[in-house]
Amino acid sequence: MSQVLSSVGRQGTSGPHIEDVVPALGGRRLAHGVRQDTPTVFVVDDDVTVRESLRLLITFAGWRAETFASAQEFLARPRVLSPSCLVLDVSLPDMNGLELQERVATDRIEMPIIFITSDGDIPMTVRAMKAGALEFMTKPFDEELLMRAIRSGLEQSRTALGWKAEIQALHNCYASLTFREREVMALVVSGLLNKQIGLKLGISEITVKAHRGKVMQKMNAGSLADLVKAAERLRPAALRSWF
Repeated sequence: MSQVLSSVGRQGTSGPHIEDVVPALGGRRLAHGVRQDTPTVFVVDDDVTVRESLRLLITFAGWRAETFASAQEFLARPRVLSPSCLVLDVSLPDMNGLELQERVATDRIEMPIIFITSDGDIPMTVRAMKAGALEFMTKPFDEELLMRAIRSGLEQSRTALGWKAEIQALHNCYASLTFREREVMALVVSGLLNKQIGLKLGISEITVKAHRGKVMQKMNAGSLADLVKAAERLRPAALRSWF
């Protein structure tokens, strides 16, 4: 097979080739396309040769590859719900890679970014890493190192998506509570006893117990500790008005 990254060079004839990299990473050729839940690796680079070379490399590893010539093209693409990461060039024709990173960090936090560039410097690298970049590579870069970075990024993305799903489930549970049940929940997790909650809300202890039982059921909490943990995870949004 010809050089995979011909436009950006190679670090030497002894460097890893795509045929060597893919088996080592557990990659596979996809004879009939990729599955719907296959992780997606986005590539944003204005060099068509780099884009196509990376598309080939990523596809051979068994992932879905989508390439874009500009930041605006990428932003126009609807977000995906499966694990993903972004291989991003710093120098782009419209919005540069660092500016795109700011946008991604705001509304696509589940998408780690791997920077590639042919003219990077220390301040640029520091800025990108401080903003959360997973890796910053200078062209020509080692294919195997890039693939390892992508794999790490996809694992981080999978974890972030799982966390978001858990938080959404908690929000759905909390949304099912009545106004009174939310009051009771806030007081329960603050450490008050049923009698104290009843006095504070002006209701009987028996009524407090009934509301507390409903809260535990709707929040899928098997213990007070579970309920406290759920409240802590919800505190930045749903529960802040009760504390």
